[in-house]
Amino acid sequence: MRRLFGVLRVLAAAAIIVAIVGQFAQSWSMVPDRVAFVVNFFSFFTILSNAVAAIVLLVGAWYAFTRSADTYSYNLVRACAVTYMATTLVVYNLLLREISLDQATTVPWSNEILHLWAPLYLVVDWVLAPGRRHVEWRRLWTIAIFPIAWVIYSMIRGALIGWYPYPFLNPAQPAGYGAVAVYVIAIASFILLVGAGIIALSRTPWPHEPEEPTPSAHVSVSGERDEREGAVRA
Repeated sequence: MRRLFGVLRVLAAAAIIVAIVGQFAQSWSMVPDRVAFVVNFFSFFTILSNAVAAIVLLVGAWYAFTRSADTYSYNLVRACAVTYMATTLVVYNLLLREISLDQATTVPWSNEILHLWAPLYLVVDWVLAPGRRHVEWRRLWTIAIFPIAWVIYSMIRGALIGWYPYPFLNPAQPAGYGAVAVYVIAIASFILLVGAGIIALSRTPWPHEPEEPTPSAHVSVSGERDEREGAVRA
């Protein structure tokens, strides 16, 4: 089963990479200022979260083929990636799907992979793939670091160049910075809520692999065995 998810992770990562490259190539052929385009393209939370997800999936595939369980550090990074992708899924489909965009530059199949199918797979993989480790509750704030940094970057850069990756971040809207603050607080709260759900799922008993004994456990067990054998000999 673990090897099966290794294969699925490779396929999902490939789909994400193809979708990012497909959208990038389409837009690259149509923009006049390509330097600005490259920076703008990789300023979208969707692109960043999907790029991170593709890397996480490939590393996870390697672990699935070579180890019986994931490492704790990888498990935390994977929890972050799943949270970001789940946020992308919900925010896009609730706030952005119905907004009129320049369809000449949007690749429909790429759009669906990056905003729907890839996030769904990341969530399913988190729930079902064997080898997942527990995530400590105190790590919830670790999950929030990247989104907070992204919002700060987007707002500072937007104020300098007048471009924002998403309409709800643009203070030029009727309610100004007040509306931006409401959206940011709501999305931040949602990310923490999703992150809490991801951590809770990690602590369910299935489908965890048995915890690998720690070195100290081995020493303790062997020490107790030696003491028992010594007692028998005495």
